[in-house]
Amino acid sequence: MKTETYSVIATIKHEKRMFERGAIIYIRITINGKRTEISIKRKIERERWDSNAGRVKGTKEDAREINSLIDTWIFKIHKAYKDLIQKDHIVNGEMIKNILLGINENKKSLLQAFVTHNEIIRSRIGIDFSKSTFTRYETTKDHVSNFLKYFYKVEDVLFDKLSYSFITDFEHYLKVVRKCNHNSTLKYIRNFRKIINDAVRRDWLHTDPFKAYKVKLKDTKRTFLTKEELQAIEQKVLGNERLTQVRDVFVFCCYTGLAHVDVTKLSPKQIVLSNDGQCWINIDRTKTGNPSNIPLLPKALQLIEKYKANPMAVSRNKSFPVITNQRMNGYLKEVATLCGIDKKLTFHVARHTFATTVTLSNGISLETVSSMLGHKNFKTTQIYAKVVQEKISAEMKELQRKLSDASGITG
Repeated sequence: MKTETYSVIATIKHEKRMFERGAIIYIRITINGKRTEISIKRKIERERWDSNAGRVKGTKEDAREINSLIDTWIFKIHKAYKDLIQKDHIVNGEMIKNILLGINENKKSLLQAFVTHNEIIRSRIGIDFSKSTFTRYETTKDHVSNFLKYFYKVEDVLFDKLSYSFITDFEHYLKVVRKCNHNSTLKYIRNFRKIINDAVRRDWLHTDPFKAYKVKLKDTKRTFLTKEELQAIEQKVLGNERLTQVRDVFVFCCYTGLAHVDVTKLSPKQIVLSNDGQCWINIDRTKTGNPSNIPLLPKALQLIEKYKANPMAVSRNKSFPVITNQRMNGYLKEVATLCGIDKKLTFHVARHTFATTVTLSNGISLETVSSMLGHKNFKTTQIYAKVVQEKISAEMKELQRKLSDASGITG
């Protein structure tokens, strides 16, 4: 294929960070109107740059050194371009960039693998992945990309260059530079590890840099509603249609344990009647793919009946008129204030409430709750059992205090 246009120039870009001075020098390759840029890892003050010549002005030693480096980069680019043309390749800027960075078909790079992995997830959104999963991996990729630029001053890295210190450096970057808390840091690293595990399986990486990396998530307090708080939300007259709908969907999930993404896609055909006359939700969880079969409690059934003819739900062939999780959380904050609940009320609190107040506190077995929640790992459900135990312990201590006070009075 004949290349219609091809050009190579040196240019500069300003640092986005305000405390950084100078502009970074890039070599820009343009093929058929598509640009690819390579940083030469040098900076220069804007006033010293000759944009017409694509060189540093003057004859100072640093100007001569940088201009010589620019010449070397452009020479290598022209040579790589010529070699590819002679081999009858369809040439693009990324191919040339990869050659200069030492990336070829036999050596895979970290960000290349990340892009491929995330594109696969993106193409399967709504099939076996959710949009939030794609967003999570995209955010992780961006963190890795920014880490490479910040810590190692490179745009990508080959898998065979990864080591244990790379993992610990990335952890340090997330906690210190990005200000992520411990658990958020480990969640990003867990996403990153999936890419590494895939690379090991594909023989792109022969030594697992995670082999000696051992860290644990810290226990976090799970917010849930007490029986009294849930009743207060259910019984509150809100006087606003949007708030009422948000409250109703939230309450429905308090009695079913569905996550936001799952109640969003819940359709009438996923609500079935069993032989014993019990209505069930039969759904595969979007997050894990695990089946979640939930017998419907009376209050959940009442809400399904209430929204059976809702125009928004009917037009989408769904059971409820669900808005985005972000908007839901905004409205729930208002609901909590109106109901006098001093807790950070987010939509996921409904799932925690189902696991604790609605089921475990009422004697439903841990195994049954785990099945209804569609948990992949039984240990995840055990966290809720610990929450319930802590609640019982706190209530018993309060009872003991009251009994002691009463005993003291009568004595």
